[in-house]
Amino acid sequence: MRAIEILWAGLFRLFCGATLVFLVLPLLVVAPLAFNDSDFLTYPMRGFSLRWIEEILLSDQWLPPIRNSLFISTCAALIATMLGTAAALGLSKTRTFWRAPQMGLFLMPVVMPIAVLAVGTYLAFVRWGLQGTFAGLILVHAGLGVPFVVTTVAATLKGYDERLFRAALSLGAPPLTAFRQVTLPLILPGVLAGTVFAFSVSFDEVITSLFLAGPSQRTLPLQMFSGMRENVSPAIAAAALFMMVTAVLLLLTVEWLRRRAARRQGG
Repeated sequence: MRAIEILWAGLFRLFCGATLVFLVLPLLVVAPLAFNDSDFLTYPMRGFSLRWIEEILLSDQWLPPIRNSLFISTCAALIATMLGTAAALGLSKTRTFWRAPQMGLFLMPVVMPIAVLAVGTYLAFVRWGLQGTFAGLILVHAGLGVPFVVTTVAATLKGYDERLFRAALSLGAPPLTAFRQVTLPLILPGVLAGTVFAFSVSFDEVITSLFLAGPSQRTLPLQMFSGMRENVSPAIAAAALFMMVTAVLLLLTVEWLRRRAARRQGG
């Protein structure tokens, strides 16, 4: 029995390693092309150059989409954080049959096909005058980020002692003050992790941007999508490298927040 368990554990590790290589290998193939001296996405590389990195960071073609993506993602993440945290707090106080359906409602943007959501929001936003505006993109991206904030904050609230909040109220603190000084510091790692996930979802989103963005709201993923159809160049690989580095930094931030929360709960 012991030998069989060791065999299955080895096979499981082998399968996980193969899956990881399958997922990471395309990234490792694309990333070096950002430093290619050629004008085309080809191997072998002709030489090493930083001109494509300079192009996406300095040119008028790539810099505005990067700024738009950072602005839209930041605003959407902040809105999603406020809405998702409030929703998670409300759901944590719900002990009835309706808690599961309510949680499912908040998770609907995750399970719904993104194309269906994009078409629906486009039809509504055209009528409301929000199509082709930053406000429209921010609202949609915030809605996509809310489920991730709800789940991370709800997971953090499982280890939260509600009696601390009640004790603050019994000592005369107003509800808002009790939340700001007692509840929020304890659930802050989960809130920040949700913010990071919401930012990442917004920063990578292209389908809703394709339906709702105007010329002045063009985001980095949308610029990459258009570039692949019109003129494939190593600048697209440089933009992909920029997004990969951003994603890695966000993942490291989430891991740091997770470990901080684990240390706090353990202490």
